[in-house]
This record gives sequence, C-alpha cells and structure tokens, in this order.
Amino acid sequence: MAPAGPYQVFDRAAKRLQKDRAVSRDAGVRSRTVDYVRDEVADRMMERLLDIKRKFDTIVDLGSGPGHFSKLLEPEKTRKVIMIDSSEQTLNRDPDEDFDVEVERIHADEENLLDIIPRNTQEAIVSCLSLQWANDLPGVLVQIKEALQPDGLFLAAVFGGDTLFELRTSLQLAEVDREGGISPHVSPMTDTKDISNLLSRAGFTLLTVDVDEVKVAYPSMWELVEDLRDMGESNSVIGRRHFLHRDTLAAASAIYKELHGNEDGSIPATFQVIYMIGWKPAPTQPKPLERGTAQTNLKDVL
Repeated sequence: MAPAGPYQVFDRAAKRLQKDRAVSRDAGVRSRTVDYVRDEVADRMMERLLDIKRKFDTIVDLGSGPGHFSKLLEPEKTRKVIMIDSSEQTLNRDPDEDFDVEVERIHADEENLLDIIPRNTQEAIVSCLSLQWANDLPGVLVQIKEALQPDGLFLAAVFGGDTLFELRTSLQLAEVDREGGISPHVSPMTDTKDISNLLSRAGFTLLTVDVDEVKVAYPSMWELVEDLRDMGESNSVIGRRHFLHRDTLAAASAIYKELHGNEDGSIPATFQVIYMIGWKPAPTQPKPLERGTAQTNLKDVL
C-alpha cells in the first residue's frame, strides 16, 4: 500500500485557475492594478537580501508570479534569476518587462521543486507570497533545503494567520446571523510561531523570522473582495462554498464597517506578512560555543 500523501487543505488546481483568470481578465490590466501588496512585500524582501553581503550567480524565485521580486534584482546581486510558477499565464504576464539580470522562466508546480531543480545546485532560493498555498509546507521546505548548496540562502515571505482578520470575522458574524452557521471563506494561513519550528525541522540553520503588516484602506468590503479576486487570492480551501447569498454579503459589509471602519468612512484590510531567512548547514558557518566555555562573567557585563 502506498504511503498517504500530505493532508490536502487547498485545491491547487483551483488556485492555478484563479491566478490564470485574474491575469486573463481585461488583458491583465486589472491584475497589474492590484500588484500593490506583492510589490510592497517584494520591496521589503529586497531590503533583507541587500543586508546579506554576498553576490549570487543564480537566484531561484519560487512562485514568482510575473516577477514582483525578480524585477528588483540588479547585476551587483546576481547574474541570473530562475522564475518558477504553477500558473503559466501569471508567469508570462509581462513578457516585455525590463529586467536588469538574465531571466529564465519555468512553468512548474512549486510543491515539486526537486522535479525541476537538482539537489545541491542553488546558491539562493526566494519566495514572495506563494508558499502559504502549499498543502505540504514542511515537505516544500525540505525540498528547498535539498536544492540548495551548502551555505545556500533561503529567503521568503508568506501571509500570516492574522491576514484579513477583519474580513474573516465580518463574514462569520454575518453568516451566523443570516444562515445559522459558518464555513471558511478566507483561506487559513500559517501561524507565526510555527515558522521557526518548520524551518528547523526542514534542516535550516541561522534562522531569522520577523513579522510585519501591510494595511490597505478600501472604500468598502466590495472593493476589497474584488481586488482579492484580481490578485488571484480568492479562497481555495477544499470543500469551500462557491457562493454566498447577497443579503449575507450585504450584512457582512455593514458589520465590517461597524466593527473595523475608519473615521473617514473607509475600511482597513490587514495583510500580516511573515519574513523568514534560513541557511543550509555548512562546515564553514559560525557555530555557538560549547556550554561553559565563555570567558566573561555575565555579572561583570550587567
């Protein structure tokens, strides 16, 4: 009997279709209009990369989309970027985009990295707001570690568990009131405290994990939901309901504004972002001294 695969939370085929449709809508115009969240997170990821004083020959951008992060790379940091995405239309949305480094695009599932990238071959792998849709995140992290060379870098950002908490609570309250129960309409995200454990279990060392927020104001809940659709970030949980009654949505919009609304009449949406850095172990990396070998008494310092 074959071993059971990872528990399936997300419908990966539906997620790919959502991304394809988002790009094909209005010839990609709407998709480009809603790049603001990914572009902001890509900028913050680049700040972290620039703090690492090393030049890489090649960087793999896993779940790259059209290149939110890759387009920021400069020759002083790398010679080439390999962009990988499960949505071929998203990957090739901006064929005429000017990149400052050599670009290779590969259409492939991010969950099967080792099918396309050999082990121990990459100096750096990055991922900007893609891995939160992985069904087997621990397995993907292990594949990333295996694809890296010793002392290779992994840098990523994922949406955290508090992302869109305003929308989630408003929909739940409206659904209970109007329909007598709830179902998931905002996809579950990784909790902050789990990331360090997952990285350690995957075999990474010298870990850095921090959390930030991107807050965006919208005229109402309707504009937020429309932008999420155009981002390809609609709910893709297996077993999800494919529609909500109009009066339930109207109630959710009113609840959203009542509970979370800004003074100017707009509503806020919070995108919690978890940034992580890990390194594949290597003999040349610094290691902590053995316990009891310190030369300075802590009392003298304090």
